[in-house]
Amino acid sequence: MERHASESYHVLGEGLLAVTAGGRRDCPGMAADATDAAPPFRFSRIGPEGRQLDDLTIRRLSAAMTHGGGFGAEQSDVPAGFTYLGQFIAHDMSFDRTCVTLGENVSPARLLQGRSPCLDLDSLYGAGPQDPESAGLYEPDGVHLTMGSTVDALGISGRDGFDLPRGAGSTEADIRKAVIADERNDENLALAQTHLAFIRFHNRVVDTLPASVPPALCFVRARELVTKHYQWMIRTDYLHRICASAVVDDVFTNGRRVFEPAAGIDAVPTMPIEFSIGTFRLGHSMVRSFYSWNRRHDDNTVALEQLFVHSAKGGSLGGRERLRSDMVADFRRLYDFAEAGRSAFAVCADKFNRALRIDTRLAARLTGLPSGIFGEPEVPPDDPQSNLAFRNLARARMVKLATGQQMADLLDPGGVSLRRLDREQILGGDNGANLHKLRPEQAEELAAHTPLWFYILREAELNGGKLNGVGARIVAETFHRAIEGSRASIVRDRSWRPTLGPDATRFSMVDLLLFAFEDDVRLLAPLEPASHPPA
Repeated sequence: MERHASESYHVLGEGLLAVTAGGRRDCPGMAADATDAAPPFRFSRIGPEGRQLDDLTIRRLSAAMTHGGGFGAEQSDVPAGFTYLGQFIAHDMSFDRTCVTLGENVSPARLLQGRSPCLDLDSLYGAGPQDPESAGLYEPDGVHLTMGSTVDALGISGRDGFDLPRGAGSTEADIRKAVIADERNDENLALAQTHLAFIRFHNRVVDTLPASVPPALCFVRARELVTKHYQWMIRTDYLHRICASAVVDDVFTNGRRVFEPAAGIDAVPTMPIEFSIGTFRLGHSMVRSFYSWNRRHDDNTVALEQLFVHSAKGGSLGGRERLRSDMVADFRRLYDFAEAGRSAFAVCADKFNRALRIDTRLAARLTGLPSGIFGEPEVPPDDPQSNLAFRNLARARMVKLATGQQMADLLDPGGVSLRRLDREQILGGDNGANLHKLRPEQAEELAAHTPLWFYILREAELNGGKLNGVGARIVAETFHRAIEGSRASIVRDRSWRPTLGPDATRFSMVDLLLFAFEDDVRLLAPLEPASHPPA
């Protein structure tokens, strides 16, 4: 899936549901016979086709969802870094790996696997250091990943290792473009810095491999370690931040009930459209309007738009060829290091960013997204196409996505373990989107045939900001299947335990950052005085 907002979906058994201008981009350089035989990214459908809201109702619903949100009235307990970690994970799961396997005859089996959802960090590694088109991601040793450097700004000198690598080309756009496998990971600054943290994590793993590992196996061994720790972090940390823990534990202990429950161990996974187009757009409601970014951009002075400006795909890097040194992330403001016993690393509460609660409201600033992240022409600010909520709802209508009620009935036919939301819950909620501008007939239609995305957000809103019921089950089962189908897999290797954290059971995102940044606050918060950052 080359484009972030691809509007064509090839669903198994149904074919291509819709195509917009641009479509998916072919992979230049791929052998002709491979391109001709290449299957599209593998989507599937769990539930039935659903009844859809009309265009006017979708417009009014999306306007209600983006009215007045994003200013912290309903902050969650989730550190804001998890908003963008979720975006990084979503890109990894949807990355089309055949686009980085070029210049060779590609077997149909490899093409099939390459266009299937997995959680093995191909968005970080590309096709590996031996692939000619991915070689630019790596240092000359073919083991370490390349990092970039920042440029002087506001009296802060440029620093090596704090920006993505850039500059593969001669045009201004090519000079700014990040040299990474998945260019979507440079569409906003928080996401780009997250990708850079994973580059650091890989490099640190390489540097700490035992001397007994033969040089020829260093990359393979490091990648497996990185991938399994990443999966462990997702399973034990990230998923529990966004989903009811009981559902996550049930799926990873007892297996899947509805999504490819009988898939063989060698079967290639698919991506359910109920997850991709509906449920896993939950992170859009977690986005803040302002961030306390670092010592130079303090006290909620970085607006959401600035995160796009200081990236290459979403903006123009603030007019520079590389990231400005004053815009390097202070990870202590995005993740709570006190959770790992590093209270000395923590910042005071008014400098810490918490994600907004998962609910039916989105930041009002998500009504005017830059066209670069969609790969489409500019639209006027008042055009509904610039409203992220409208795009989500319109895309679901395009593929006739099942309603929330249909998915609730499918997941729990008897209504025993999963309580279906009633009319009052859907229309009223708990301090979420105010639907008073819907006409009575529109409100009734929404209550009876609720778009899946709105339904799962309302579920979370009524559950203290965590997915529950329909949303939690779809997310947990999709993640379980994606990990099971990865080349390195903690689902298949059930005896595996982490070795890079504090013990054999815990490896959180904070643990990953501490390892990646060498447990050094000067790397996690490079703009702070060398003596010690303020508490």
